[in-house]
Amino acid sequence: MEPQRSHRGSIFLEDDAKILEHVAHPGDQWILRLKAPQCAARARPGQFVHLQCDPRLPMRRPLSIQRVHPEQGWLEFLYKAVGEGTSALSRQPAGARLSVLGPIGQPFVLNQERPLRLLLGGGVGIPPMIFLADHLQQQGQAARTRAILGSEVPFPFRPRPSEILWPGLPEGAIATMPLLEDWGIACRLTSRAGIPGAHAGFVTDLARPWLAGLEPALRAQVELYACGPHAMLEACAALAADFEVPCQVSLEEYMACAVGGCAGCTVAVRTPAGVAMKRVCVDGPVFAAATVFPAP
Repeated sequence: MEPQRSHRGSIFLEDDAKILEHVAHPGDQWILRLKAPQCAARARPGQFVHLQCDPRLPMRRPLSIQRVHPEQGWLEFLYKAVGEGTSALSRQPAGARLSVLGPIGQPFVLNQERPLRLLLGGGVGIPPMIFLADHLQQQGQAARTRAILGSEVPFPFRPRPSEILWPGLPEGAIATMPLLEDWGIACRLTSRAGIPGAHAGFVTDLARPWLAGLEPALRAQVELYACGPHAMLEACAALAADFEVPCQVSLEEYMACAVGGCAGCTVAVRTPAGVAMKRVCVDGPVFAAATVFPAP
């Protein structure tokens, strides 16, 4: 496995981060591109930033990173405007400057003994999967990467029929995310919102038949990575347990400080020494699914 590096001393405060692009999408969704060179140079898939939404609001908001360009110094985020903070953020125009703290948290760990990777993202849990997919395709691993993305509102991109074959999926599940398709990654979409070509169900509804159809030797090479609502992550953990494959989940929790000081984002995690309370911000947000959602 890739080493889990320490992040002490590698969280940066950039008080003058410039908004390069800020684009609205249906369902109160926004894609924000921010110039923050120090954060962009060090961000890893699964990490997040703590972002000032408006100079008049003292509390920051955690946002998962969707894409980075280290050479150009920008980061990209997908978020949904649902409360005071993110609604204020949605009103910030291109050219505005905000304070950003990051990158924060433990990233996903790539197990080289499990090179067949299935990425599962739901709603605003999609961004970490895009970041991980980008990382994998840059390493030349696109052909061994699969992604299933789900949303109950219109996707913040225009789906199109996939030209990449994916045997073992239900007939009619053909819609894909163009960006992942262009990277050479097999991707399918799920939604109960009647999106043409998207499977009318959950991400696990597509993952289960694919896993069931794999030969045991091939299934032994699979690892799942997931981010999304609590119920989705619980279902992903159960799916992984059913097929005896490892799964990493990126948790979403409300946060105050986001750097481990307030302990306001703790969750119960099973460890060899027993149950321990871990901070999602710095001990996570990525955990082994079985330690957070143990099998009944």
